[in-house]
Amino acid sequence: MADRAVTSTGKDRDGDILSLCNTGHLWSPRSKSDAIYDIENGIHSYYVPWQSGRTEIHVVEGSNGKYLRTDRDNTSKNNLDDLPNC
Repeated sequence: MADRAVTSTGKDRDGDILSLCNTGHLWSPRSKSDAIYDIENGIHSYYVPWQSGRTEIHVVEGSNGKYLRTDRDNTSKNNLDDLPNC
């Protein structure tokens, strides 16, 4: 299993996450559905990198199906919605 750092996200006009990205890496961009498959099947993990660590990206079951999310903490800088567009 490879750990994949996510530095930007693809979003639709409503701000929903469509893909995870890290420019210059062969896996990027990775569609939401493929990233969900990777995480659920233990193929790859995805995270938002920090100078002092990392924030894991998880699969969450919502009312409209599965989606990707970071855990809530005291900053919004690692929220997938707040990452730059790819």
